Amino acid sequence: MIAVPCPPGMADTSKIAKNLERFAQAIAAHDRENPTHTAWGIGLAHFDLERLGLEEGEEILPGIVIQADNGVTGNFRVLCDGQHDGEREAEETEVVEAVATTTVGGDRVEQRSF
Repeated sequence: MIAVPCPPGMADTSKIAKNLERFAQAIAAHDRENPTHTAWGIGLAHFDLERLGLEEGEEILPGIVIQADNGVTGNFRVLCDGQHDGEREAEETEVVEAVATTTVGGDRVEQRSF
């Protein structure tokens, strides 16, 4: 068995294979949980794109392209044509600021304006 070195600028093939597997799993999970949205890409931080030797716009899986975004290094995002922010807003609960006027011991607390 002969070890073939990777060309300069290309990541180790085992790293790319593991990432492709994770990308495919994430796309499958997204499509299963969001049947009305169509996934079209994977968002990676620019640093990760360079580290893996991938190019922006490159098709890495059938119908799935790589896009650089402002995400955190070491993480990726599934890009789709759906709107996920609206769903998140519907799930948010109202936050109310509460100010106590008595302590646990029962003594009155002096109120201050900030």
